[in-house]
Amino acid sequence: MDKIKVAGFEESEFGEAKVKQYKMEHYLNHFGGIKVDRIVGVFNFKGERLTSLIIAQPKLCRLKLFAFAATTILLLSVCAVQLSTLSDIMKPRVLMFRSNSQPIAPPQPQTTETERDYENNGFLIVSSNGGLNQMRAGICDMVAIARFMNVTLIVPKLDNTSFWNDRSRFEDIFDVDYFISSLRDEVRILKVLPHDQIRRVEIATLYSMPPASWSNMSYYDQVILPRIKKYGVLHFTKTDARLANNGIPKEVQELRCKANYKALRFTPPIEELGKKIVRILREKGPFLVLHLRYEMDMLAFSGCTEGCNDKEIEELTNMRFAYPWWKEKIIDSEKKRKAGSCPLTPEETALALRALDIDPGIQVYIAAGDIYGGERRMASLRLAFPHMVKKESLLRASDLEPFRKHSNQMAALDYVVYLGFRTTIRVDRMLLVDFIDQYKNGTLSWDEFSQAVKTGHADRMGIPTQRLEIPGRPKEEENFYNNPEECLPPIP
Repeated sequence: MDKIKVAGFEESEFGEAKVKQYKMEHYLNHFGGIKVDRIVGVFNFKGERLTSLIIAQPKLCRLKLFAFAATTILLLSVCAVQLSTLSDIMKPRVLMFRSNSQPIAPPQPQTTETERDYENNGFLIVSSNGGLNQMRAGICDMVAIARFMNVTLIVPKLDNTSFWNDRSRFEDIFDVDYFISSLRDEVRILKVLPHDQIRRVEIATLYSMPPASWSNMSYYDQVILPRIKKYGVLHFTKTDARLANNGIPKEVQELRCKANYKALRFTPPIEELGKKIVRILREKGPFLVLHLRYEMDMLAFSGCTEGCNDKEIEELTNMRFAYPWWKEKIIDSEKKRKAGSCPLTPEETALALRALDIDPGIQVYIAAGDIYGGERRMASLRLAFPHMVKKESLLRASDLEPFRKHSNQMAALDYVVYLGFRTTIRVDRMLLVDFIDQYKNGTLSWDEFSQAVKTGHADRMGIPTQRLEIPGRPKEEENFYNNPEECLPPIP
């Protein structure tokens, strides 16, 4: 089953917001794969007919026909690309309940564009940091930054120093050849630094630095580019949140999306096993993908301890202090939770799903690593939704063996499961925890709580909206990859 409906979201209840979503889905379904196939067919037919006519006409006619043919083919090519992008990126599939991660679109087919010819200003080496989602977003930012500065990007190095101590390389997770070829019309990407540049770095010290967080393009033009021209090779030691969410040129934003939704394709083994998980789930009926983000490192880093006992709070605090590059040490967990900056606990998630009238008999796929607190913390969620599954319960041990000791590769398998599924609930955590607290202290009855949650999320079902912009407080803005509105085709 490709798509399921969330009970309680009826047109009569939410009026214009639901009508808008319906019209959007109707528009997207109308311009689906069949329409694109027809346009491509016209392109091929016209190309053959016009070629034969050109051969048969006098010179002047041939020139006119050639110009007409070129214009026609160009227009049809643009239409085909636009409609193909619309169909691939926006097509709704399966419900996903996401705490805070990137919106996902399926990879697009490789094009036959020619490599862009430009003067190289130098070489950029980057070391990605964080978990899979964080590294993926950072890599996409680096692609856009390299293109903007006309520098050659070296295939990024992945984080091997995180809590999970995963030694995976870029090519162990992503299809490196596809990554390079699919972006060749935008930016030059090499697997390794050229030999003459290696010698240059060996003779002199490699210039390394972390670029400033939440920067716009003027920072890279005025501060970073002169340094690259001076040193020839520059090394970025961090990639997370190095570009601002807002105030960035549209062409740069579009390249961030192209890198994320087209170029960063997983390796064939990861893709195949991830698709196998989806097949198994679909054979058993509708399912919901739950991205909890409730792992130990996430809680330690964020300082969120809602529902944890004293021993767990101490353990998380000690872990935060153990990593010197985690700058924030003293954190007010309650204040951060009320601001909507904490992942929902399993208990809070269970309440939210029940309030949204999600069928308790649905399969709930847990797209996450080990949940902190184990079964004790998952008990209330399992009680509300007993058909919880993970990749470990759906696959044979031998299927997972090649990936088991690599946390980022295991995370990539989960990523594939929710890749491209478009019916998504984007949770408003600040609103939700306020409603939950009111329900727990008796201010709201269950019916009032349920109605408040539904109303508060009526327009958060994956519909693109203008991102929140808070001058001077970029961390509090809606993340670009959570809602890349500029990258979506305009909807009449």
